[in-house]
Amino acid sequence: MNTCVTCGRELHPERAKKYDYCISRECQEKNAKPLTMVAVGVNKAAEQYMILDEHTREELASGKFHDQRRGSFGTSPASSPSAQAPPPRAAGKARPRPAARTPARTPPRPPWSRSQEKLALLYNEQGLGPDEIAAKLGLSRYVVTQIILGARSRGKL
Repeated sequence: MNTCVTCGRELHPERAKKYDYCISRECQEKNAKPLTMVAVGVNKAAEQYMILDEHTREELASGKFHDQRRGSFGTSPASSPSAQAPPPRAAGKARPRPAARTPARTPPRPPWSRSQEKLALLYNEQGLGPDEIAAKLGLSRYVVTQIILGARSRGKL
């Protein structure tokens, strides 16, 4: 029968398969080692978390968890010794966001012309409803409503 390395109590046979200390608080505080977790990028929707041990370190270094979105990860035959892969990210730490590089976009063009917008706003001021304005301008009721609401939000009505 195996015994605890700290207090000398007998260990349950199933516990003795993995641990050499008992489940008392004092023995666990003295002998338990925290596990280091790493997040491995799998795809855009999810990450896989693994315990960072020697085997996982070797797999990371060999490029097993290659991120296809980034070009390369880990060591590659063409890389120099000075160009090492960054260390794996520990779980729970925020990944730094890259700086925004997208150019400023122009807002999409509305599905109506400027003259249709002017007429719709004039008809609205005269008291016509969206259905009547839509019939006169050849637009849908929804588009006319969007014109009117847009003008209100911009303070033009």
